[in-house]
Amino acid sequence: MTELERLTDKVLNGDQITKEEAMCLYEQPLSGLCESADRIRRKFCADQFDICTIINGKSGRCSENCKFCAQSAHNHTDTAEYPLLSDEEITGQAKVNHDQGVLRYSIVTSGKRLSDSEVDQMCGTVRKIKDEVGISVCVSFGLLNEEQFRKLKDAGATRVHNNLETSRRNFPNVCTTHTFDDKIEAIRAAQAAGLSVCSGGIMGLGESIEDRIDMALTLRELGIKSVPVNMLNPIPGTPFENNPKLTEEDMRRIVAVYRFILPKASIRLAGGRGLLADKGKSCFTSGANAAISGDMLTTAGITTKTDMEMLKELGYEVRLCNE
Repeated sequence: MTELERLTDKVLNGDQITKEEAMCLYEQPLSGLCESADRIRRKFCADQFDICTIINGKSGRCSENCKFCAQSAHNHTDTAEYPLLSDEEITGQAKVNHDQGVLRYSIVTSGKRLSDSEVDQMCGTVRKIKDEVGISVCVSFGLLNEEQFRKLKDAGATRVHNNLETSRRNFPNVCTTHTFDDKIEAIRAAQAAGLSVCSGGIMGLGESIEDRIDMALTLRELGIKSVPVNMLNPIPGTPFENNPKLTEEDMRRIVAVYRFILPKASIRLAGGRGLLADKGKSCFTSGANAAISGDMLTTAGITTKTDMEMLKELGYEVRLCNE
């Protein structure tokens, strides 16, 4: 029995792999690794596919210095700047997405965290969406506390998005205006408030293979079941504008190893997917089983219609997963 076969059987039998085993997996031949990851995906997730869309509910002038981000006030980009969108604008876009077959809609805002008054405003927006549209609502409002998260849950939100971005070791190379522990604290506050959490990171930030695996292991420790895997889109005017772009092979290998570490999770291709020639199709047979569709926060994405056609071709069933 090869090491790949042994580790595949280990995960299929319900056991967890170690960091050392994950590092070994990363070096396995790509084809076999991806086939094994897809076996694990079918065992634990069947053919369920979680597709969501996002809206940039507040843009630009962010106080944080994340080196990848077009919305940071520390970077020099042409990103639009505007305050919180109105209830009507956010709800209207929710209706458009719902009509296209999307089941989950995420409101994302720039900044370290929303203020109490902004949280109250967004609670009203979430209620309006639940009353008028019925789509599942996810919120990404920064480093909120448990009380603020409880308000949002009471308003009808079911999920909070808060990316770790990278490993604990690499985080200071990416951002210094808040910490990895600040992220962990916010995630635990959301969980304590009874919300599910979507958290992952961005690949291509100068991290090592070990960093990628360490982040996945942290997500496993936190019990995260929705894991966005973004691919850096190097944006002019940001400190990471000259970072090399990852390849399709890079992304397939990452999502395959993540499937071994997080066998029951929705592993979600997110930002940067449009840079791949196949728009991520090969990753959806390599362990990934979720995606953000439509436009990203500051860059163009892939239309929901295109994604729905691809998922039908691959035999997936669109539904809410790990709610």
